[in-house]
Amino acid sequence: MLAGLLLSIVAGLPDAWLIDQGTVEQILEQLSGIESQWVYLALGVGVVIENFFPPLPADTFVAFGALLTARGQVTGTSVFLVTWTMNTAGALLNYGLARHWGRAVLATKAGRWVLRPRQLEKLAALYNAHGSKIIFASRFLPAFRALVPVFAGITHLALWRTALPIAAASAIWYGVLVYLGAAFGRNWQAILDALTNVNALLLVIAAALGGLLAYLWWKTRHHPLDSVNSEGGEW
Repeated sequence: MLAGLLLSIVAGLPDAWLIDQGTVEQILEQLSGIESQWVYLALGVGVVIENFFPPLPADTFVAFGALLTARGQVTGTSVFLVTWTMNTAGALLNYGLARHWGRAVLATKAGRWVLRPRQLEKLAALYNAHGSKIIFASRFLPAFRALVPVFAGITHLALWRTALPIAAASAIWYGVLVYLGAAFGRNWQAILDALTNVNALLLVIAAALGGLLAYLWWKTRHHPLDSVNSEGGEW
């Protein structure tokens, strides 16, 4: 049942479902016949998956959960708490895995191609100085939401400096989505159209930032010390 429910929610992705009235109505009707506990479970699993598979946006699940509050099937408070806590937990799981195994992976030949020793040093210095601000801002940007906690773990940023901005940003974003869904859910098309426009803008910002980071990544790849370390030297 859970797998079928997840597939129902993500039907039509990416963004086409946001503007296809028939698709949205069909999914809402399917969800309306499901017991609330299964809806909460699907929402929780969906927002966790985004942390490991960024092409699946958690906003999709939060938006549908919010719209269902207007139908009385679920409560706005419960939708918010489930999606907020599960998304935060998923991001921190990503952080923990990266903190424990990230540097070991980067020490391999393939890992050194991704981040060379000097690049890791620069990244660690950046996170040490501005890590919490970077994480907070990134939680509003597609793709970066999943990647930034990983780098926080690799650079061994303190747990509290990682958890607080993740929790705060997710609370703001999901709180706004759930509030709009609960308050104006009967006019769901306007809400989803607005969400489409906002996500499109955020995607443009993320793409521009990604291009800049790719340029910096390439520019900083060559350093004399890297050739020594790449032969098996210590990090």
